[in-house]
Amino acid sequence: MQIAMTVRTRADCLGSRVGAILVQNDRIIATGYNGTPHGVPNCSEGGCHRCSHREAYASGKDYDLCICVHAEQNTLLSAARFGIATEGAVLYSTMQPCFGCTKEIIQAKISAVYYVHPWVYPDAQFQQSYEDMLAYVPGGVNPLEVEDPDAEWAVSTLRRS
Repeated sequence: MQIAMTVRTRADCLGSRVGAILVQNDRIIATGYNGTPHGVPNCSEGGCHRCSHREAYASGKDYDLCICVHAEQNTLLSAARFGIATEGAVLYSTMQPCFGCTKEIIQAKISAVYYVHPWVYPDAQFQQSYEDMLAYVPGGVNPLEVEDPDAEWAVSTLRRS
């Protein structure tokens, strides 16, 4: 998990800054952090309208307008780009994966997920659907008790104004 925390220092998102690693047979096979796609201006440069104008969007809404690629997605995409099989791998992420990333994790046949910071579906009426989806990860989506000295910097909900 400490490696995932180091990877997240590359994140250039104005929301949460997330890092992830994918491990197969005790070896790191891919890493990822959240930010805009390759060649697109970073969030801090105005690349993502949703990130640059957070006040215009309700928390957890309009992610389809956000151009940032999540750390978990970038980890899976990195493995795919280099032809690395992900079936049976374990994902370590500094943040519990969102609904969309959870679907991709299941599709990539990731065996288990471990995270530091929890994520709750922003619309309470859909939280149960999200929890139902988590149950499809064979080894579960599991919290790790790890000290995070940079939590306030990394997690938008912990950040002071």
